[in-house]
Amino acid sequence: MAVAHKIRESLTRSSWIRKMFEEGDRLRQLHGPEHVYDFTLGNPDLDPPDCVTKRLRALTHDPAPGMHKYMSNAGYRETRSAIAAHVARKAGLALTENHVVMTVGAGGGLNVVLKTILNPGDEVIACAPYFVEYGFYADNHQGKLVVVNTRPDFQLDLKAIAGAITPRTRAVLINSPNNPTGVVYPSEALRGLAETLKRKEAEFGATIYVISDEPYAGLVFDGGVVPPVLGIFEHGILVTSHSKDLALPGERIGYIAITPAIPEAGILFDGLVLANRILGFVNAPALMQRLVADFQGESVGVEAYQERRDLLYAHLSALRFDVVKPQGAFYMFPKSPIPDDVAFVRAAARHNLLLVPGSGFGSPGYFRIAYCVSKQLILNSLPAFEKVAKECGLG
Repeated sequence: MAVAHKIRESLTRSSWIRKMFEEGDRLRQLHGPEHVYDFTLGNPDLDPPDCVTKRLRALTHDPAPGMHKYMSNAGYRETRSAIAAHVARKAGLALTENHVVMTVGAGGGLNVVLKTILNPGDEVIACAPYFVEYGFYADNHQGKLVVVNTRPDFQLDLKAIAGAITPRTRAVLINSPNNPTGVVYPSEALRGLAETLKRKEAEFGATIYVISDEPYAGLVFDGGVVPPVLGIFEHGILVTSHSKDLALPGERIGYIAITPAIPEAGILFDGLVLANRILGFVNAPALMQRLVADFQGESVGVEAYQERRDLLYAHLSALRFDVVKPQGAFYMFPKSPIPDDVAFVRAAARHNLLLVPGSGFGSPGYFRIAYCVSKQLILNSLPAFEKVAKECGLG
């Protein structure tokens, strides 16, 4: 057999996002890229801010001696200090570089965290709709993903979360702004979750971490903010990257930050550093660590993405799609006008309109739009949305 049984099984459940993206490649070859409206992949179409490009040019044109050598597996001290200061200002906490570990993107960071905290059979709660890779990440480290539904507005259902917690629950994994819905979880909901977890920790005599996956935290609309989870949860772990806020997805640079309130913060930090090494990451890319240190709090594209959101939201609402208005990120998650979301996505593809079914995010009956594409592509796609809406009984 060419591959392991588990990988063969996983391939059959692999990401709908990639499947639809590959369908887009086929259609582009047939019809030309200008006639294909691809909303499948969360790959920012914007370039990094000018200040980031200038700093990268300076680093590469005048390299410091030893710039490409190994460093501590946690990352450069000066980069971790800059990030700690940024996170501390937002959370109102006294973070130091010994609360930050540099990682190979947020995906690498999540795997490092789960490797560090999970024993075989431990459970991680995620709230649907959710990023499908979470299940694979938990399985990587002999954990089990337990999925609960959110409310109709995609906000946290605290009763459902409480009902899913067992003596094996090790973490609750949240994602805000959320992929695929774009919702932001407000402070009240997060504080309610913190109270729920304190009760459950006392009931079971266990520690339950909150892992907050926040690669879209720099992309929030209408003057909103993402509440600082490290200031809310006693056992809070922040995982993020600069893939979206600085438009650097291919550079794979992110970090983990832990709250100093964790009773054994020192051993948790040491565990994260060890996991970073033994998972094969070793350390985050050296050049990117030096680059992002100076740009904590910078973000590109908020105004552009908000304009695109408003354009799509207004058009889909006029066509009578049922859609929750996103508060951040660059995704929209309308309800499918027919019960079978996969059938709807296939119908849309006949109009060269490429979407991702909600089934790929644990929420059948919906579909995802990634509007990190040009405004012109969105404008060109609107007639296709009208056609598929009419074909499916809307409009």
